[in-house]
Amino acid sequence: MSLKWRDYHDEQMQNDPEYRREYDALEDEFALARRMIEARAKANLTQAQIAERMGVTQPSVARIESGKNVSLKTLGRYAKALGAEIKVEIVFRQAKA
Repeated sequence: MSLKWRDYHDEQMQNDPEYRREYDALEDEFALARRMIEARAKANLTQAQIAERMGVTQPSVARIESGKNVSLKTLGRYAKALGAEIKVEIVFRQAKA
């Protein structure tokens, strides 16, 4: 029987507090990555096209789109390659009960 990643993830989130803590700690990176990929899809561009516009390789764009340790300067270059701009916002969150 094959277990799909999503099923495994859901099970771990419910049953493994350490897994959930680690996953939640990456929430901002996942959100950034998701938004970058959505923006690229909306612009109807491939990673290779973005790479060419940025003057980098496609694997570099894949790493940028991971959302991990991406500098503001790099985000700006990525946005420019999309024909967009970035908007940085600091939002206070309610403490979790």
